[in-house]
Amino acid sequence: MTTVHREKLLSDLKVVVADADELVKITAGQAGKEAGDIAARMQNRMSRLQDDMAHMQEVAVTKAKAVAQDADGYVHANPWKAIGIAAGVGMLIGLLAGRR
Repeated sequence: MTTVHREKLLSDLKVVVADADELVKITAGQAGKEAGDIAARMQNRMSRLQDDMAHMQEVAVTKAKAVAQDADGYVHANPWKAIGIAAGVGMLIGLLAGRR
């Protein structure tokens, strides 16, 4: 799963959690004790899910920063290799785009 997909999934999950949280708050006062208990459990689970999502986001940002630092270090240590690789990738993309 790519970073873009993870970010989209995380964003969508945040929207679902927010909507479910709002639904629980709206319906909590309209039902009996049993529904109130279920609403409280859902609220607790959603709170934990939000904490887990925040943690996942922190981990993803930390990993992305580490990868960026590694790439930066490689480019500084091997500038000509990096230029060659970039030129090769650019030429390959150009050839593939030219075929269409």
